[in-house]
Amino acid sequence: MPTIDLREGTVFYEEQGAGPILLLIHGFPLDHTMWRGQLAGLSDAYRIIAIDLPGFGQSFVPTGAVTIERLADWVAEFLAAIYITETVTVAGLSMGGCVAFQFALRHATKLRGLILCDCRAVTDLPDVQKTRHEAAERALREGPGFLAEAMPARLFSAHSREQQPEMVAAIQQVIRNAPPIGVAGGSWALANRVDVSGRLSEIGCPTLLIVGTEDIISPVAEMQLIADGLPNGHLVEIAGAGHMAPLESPDLVNAAICEWLLSHP
Repeated sequence: MPTIDLREGTVFYEEQGAGPILLLIHGFPLDHTMWRGQLAGLSDAYRIIAIDLPGFGQSFVPTGAVTIERLADWVAEFLAAIYITETVTVAGLSMGGCVAFQFALRHATKLRGLILCDCRAVTDLPDVQKTRHEAAERALREGPGFLAEAMPARLFSAHSREQQPEMVAAIQQVIRNAPPIGVAGGSWALANRVDVSGRLSEIGCPTLLIVGTEDIISPVAEMQLIADGLPNGHLVEIAGAGHMAPLESPDLVNAAICEWLLSHP
């Protein structure tokens, strides 16, 4: 897997295909491998780049406070470092969607289109913020194994957990392998993220929203509100999928992405 050196450390990424660029940003506390269905299924027509955000996968673990804005700026630095000067389509899931929001607000001139998968525009309620802070402290003490046990029930639909146990087990292993400091930083960043729901009108580029019908973290109704608030938003529901729709139902998600990209050349 190729690497690139940023000012603060080395970022790992995977790249396949040629054509218009689609940059993929993973969720918390995962890595680029959650996009394997898109790397395999879309690279015949597009240049697919999936990164490990700083603090996750094999990328460097940052020092100091991690914020969603800082992660978005790292993505912009990454694109410059691999000499991409053309505009790109950025796709993010969950935490990656939060990063994509900030990328769109902070680096709009680099953006051709936006794909938001199973994500939220609002901040967490106080009790959820408290849980995220507690999870960060626990990850530093014990490592992220407890998240690997707890998260599948929230990440995947019941159908996916029953029918695709190898997929669930693979994600659990990714979580177990995540750097504790990176997991803590990501959890704090999510807890402290700003509400962007009042700034949706500023995102003028074509935007595709994808949500699993069984997503309990970012439900369909909430994603529809985001789509309605965007000047050029379009929502696609993925039947039977949970919060990890691109991994649970890659063929359906890929078809939705291809159709949308073809209609927004």
